[in-house]
Amino acid sequence: CYSGNEIVKRFLKRHTGLGRKLKKLLSIYIENTHPFILPQISDVLSFVKEILQQLTNQRASIEEDIQSSFEDLHKQLDVRKSVLLMELEVTYGLKQKVLQAQIDSLLRGEGDITTTCTQAEEALAGDPCVASLQVERELWERLGELAGLGLPCQPEENDQLDLVMETDGLRKSIHNLGTIVTTSAVASQSEAMGAGLEQCIVGHPASVTIVTRDKSGGACKSGNAILSAEVFTPDGSIVDGEIVDHKNGTYEFVYTVPKEGDFSLALRLYDQHIKGSPFKLTVTKTLEAELDVAKRRGKSPGQKKKGSKRASSALGTPRRKTQNPIEDDLIFRIGTKGRNKGEFTNLQGVAASSNGRILIADSNNQCVQIFSNEGEFKSRFGVRGRSPGQLQRPTGVAVHPSGDIIIADYDNKWVSIFSCEGKFKAKLGSGRLMGPKGVSVDQNGHVIVVDNKACTVFIFQLTGKLITKFGSRGNGDKQFAGPHFAAVNKNNEIIVTDFHNHSVKVFTLEGELVLKFGSNGEGNGQFNAPTGVAVDINGNIIVADWGNSRIQVFDGSGSFLSYINTSADPLYGPQGLALTSDGHVVVADSGNHCFKVYRYLQ
Repeated sequence: CYSGNEIVKRFLKRHTGLGRKLKKLLSIYIENTHPFILPQISDVLSFVKEILQQLTNQRASIEEDIQSSFEDLHKQLDVRKSVLLMELEVTYGLKQKVLQAQIDSLLRGEGDITTTCTQAEEALAGDPCVASLQVERELWERLGELAGLGLPCQPEENDQLDLVMETDGLRKSIHNLGTIVTTSAVASQSEAMGAGLEQCIVGHPASVTIVTRDKSGGACKSGNAILSAEVFTPDGSIVDGEIVDHKNGTYEFVYTVPKEGDFSLALRLYDQHIKGSPFKLTVTKTLEAELDVAKRRGKSPGQKKKGSKRASSALGTPRRKTQNPIEDDLIFRIGTKGRNKGEFTNLQGVAASSNGRILIADSNNQCVQIFSNEGEFKSRFGVRGRSPGQLQRPTGVAVHPSGDIIIADYDNKWVSIFSCEGKFKAKLGSGRLMGPKGVSVDQNGHVIVVDNKACTVFIFQLTGKLITKFGSRGNGDKQFAGPHFAAVNKNNEIIVTDFHNHSVKVFTLEGELVLKFGSNGEGNGQFNAPTGVAVDINGNIIVADWGNSRIQVFDGSGSFLSYINTSADPLYGPQGLALTSDGHVVVADSGNHCFKVYRYLQ
């Protein structure tokens, strides 16, 4: 009986040639696979380790949030306890004072009457004389006075001191307080479907459905997965859109492309491409697309409504009638596509500070870049990541009167606060926000956050305390469909761009609608998905019209005034918009990977 090793040795000894061939094949296998397999495994290993590290960091961050939230609740409970004890003492003191005063009064009356009666009895028991008659008369008058005092013979207060503690609802709220949100979805198994994967019509919303699955291919049944979707043009520009979470493991990406051509649609789950991504996308004019659809359905093109020519206003602002036909309001433009200083990839929000600075939220480069009003690069800050102090997809930026820089982080679902030097200070809205897009600051120093996914406007103190919120998904007066940015006017009213409802809405700080204007179209005062918004010193409202690639100006009542002339260097998908400290308009020209500054006469 031989061991396994001995059997192999004897076999190779008898079949030396076969052993040499096996060795040679093994050598060839190692030689050919080692340079490819090991690096691939190494890359995957590094990637998985990075995900594990991010998961660990996220756990630490959430643990910190839980500790902080419950410490805050403890403080609030202690404060409420102190208030209740104080109210108890004050209420008791008031009642006790009334009752004690009544007791003192009654005791004094009782003592006076008893003393007088005793004196009267003594006087009556003595021998009658003129002096005793005088004493008796005085005692009689004294008793009359005491009888007429009208001492309080009924209680002047009650003994009620009750405590109402509605703890059942509170206990239920505490029982349900906080939820750890996660999914088992992985990009390699998740897939997309829908007509919007292959073709869409210029200017018309297209839709794609994403089904998330776990590592075994099973459909996920819950929402809250972190998805991102981008439509890339041939020149690398990015078209914006909206992701709707159906809360059942499926998501819908709705987007609109403003021009025809061949595009690329990238769908990522946790920053990884899902199955088939990126997808090749063809965008055609309305008439061509309808003819194609008619052919596929076997219908006569004559049954379709005839396509109309796109109005010139949709291609840019009408040119002024000047001797130089290409003269416009552009002062300068800064930026090209890239990741270096002064370069951008899908820039979104814009802010302007009182000290002559322009701040740009460079979304896909995960940073904020700062320039002077003259376009000189000053600094930038931001590190990619999902931990506090890191940026994953900065979309909105604002400057607080204190100088702090406020950044809406769409994918991290919170708002980060940085010092003017770019040092992280705090975050707010974590656990409340679903997809913050734009941020602004009101005249009270409160932070206004436009939550694109939740279709809600949140108002926070700089400390993170929620003051109020308003809005829901829909097309009603107090509803939104993918709101983008906000500005605040001199009346401290909030102006919000309602992207898919093609309108601008003005609200009080309490969420009451003051004004609504705009409709879908290409004419004066109409919008095709408005984005950036700003207000000048006269209360005029400046709006970036994303789908029509133009900038419109309205008065405070929503009446159309004019365009900002952009015809010499047309905009392509403008996003954030602000007024600089020297009175010019700065806009993020997202599709052209630059920001532009225009003359503006206020």
